[in-house]
Amino acid sequence: MNTEDFRPEKEIKVFYPPQRVLMGPGPSDTHPRVLNAMARPTLGHLDPVFTEMMEEIKGLMRYAFQTKNRMTFPVSGPGSVGMEMCFVNMIEPGDKVIVCSNGVFGGRMIENVERHGGVAVAVMDKWGEPVDPQKVEDALKKNPDTKIIAFVHAETSTGASSDAKTLCELAHKYDCMTIVDTVTSLGGTPIKVDEWGIDAIYSGSQKCLSCPPGLSPVSFSDRVTELVKNRKTKVHSWFMDISLLLNYWGSAARTYHHTAPTNALYALHESLLMLAEEGLEHSWARHRNNYEALKDGFAALGMSYVVAEQYRLPQLNSVFVPAGVDEKEVRRRLLAEYSLEIGAGLGDFAGKVWRFGLMGTSSRIDKVIFCLNALETILSDMGLEVERGAAAAAAHKSYAANPML
Repeated sequence: MNTEDFRPEKEIKVFYPPQRVLMGPGPSDTHPRVLNAMARPTLGHLDPVFTEMMEEIKGLMRYAFQTKNRMTFPVSGPGSVGMEMCFVNMIEPGDKVIVCSNGVFGGRMIENVERHGGVAVAVMDKWGEPVDPQKVEDALKKNPDTKIIAFVHAETSTGASSDAKTLCELAHKYDCMTIVDTVTSLGGTPIKVDEWGIDAIYSGSQKCLSCPPGLSPVSFSDRVTELVKNRKTKVHSWFMDISLLLNYWGSAARTYHHTAPTNALYALHESLLMLAEEGLEHSWARHRNNYEALKDGFAALGMSYVVAEQYRLPQLNSVFVPAGVDEKEVRRRLLAEYSLEIGAGLGDFAGKVWRFGLMGTSSRIDKVIFCLNALETILSDMGLEVERGAAAAAAHKSYAANPML
């Protein structure tokens, strides 16, 4: 058979992606510094120069997570791989895990527990609300043999933030370990691994770190590494076995484990360096200030939030679609006419809400104003009664009242 018979029917040319403004639930806009870092010469993953950079990444990640954990490193895979790494290492068949579910990603935690042979005790809260610590304590009292409490700090599907400090205190009180999802919170809202006593934590590179998708920062306490060493059964994943990765990420004498994505790690190094240069507290304040401005702009458009104000994530804003508005058409026009991407609702919220991200490089004054102006124009075109210019004016007033540090 001729090799030409296998050519694609469509002529394929060099792919040039359009320039978008990414203000959905992730990924966020990648900073030019980070894109430039990815284009640097590729090194071997055991090259001594590269391993020096690996140590710098670990140090920068410890700063971002606010921890001194030795096992702090990026997993070669998206946040979902970071999630599975925590569960596959810490759960053995029959282990009981209390899983707090108040959105899509709490549901995925339950799925992970069950797939790894654990027994999931689900503590359910309404979508758009935070995890209720009292429900968690009630579940702990009913299940004294619980090994782990797992919860999502920042639920991307709704924009709700849960009280990680209080939930970790409950875990300590009942002698449990913790697994915490911070995919959407790392870099955007406070996370204090050592102060809160978090045992296992994972995040994603593409949210508030504004790095391309594909890496998952994780951190494990010494309690976790001891737990893994003393397992009765083998970890059910070779690739995600912490005891094997210790010899690559945790050892001065690097032992081959897998071919690390070197250029992607250059990008993460650059994004973490930018976070350190800005300072965590300034980054948290920047995300908060931009949220306040966006919130005031939405109010001028008559839009309401899904989550009560005291539980909202500043970097992920879920708002109800105004009555009579075609939510898909709004998203289509924003993308087609303004090259602006926002997110749709998931699950029970499908067709009912929009999700606006203010993460990392996408959390800037100019992007807030651009988004509000574009949304106002389209809603007005669709017949919604709005005062033209009011949304941007409300945002500017917010900025004037809340200057950056």
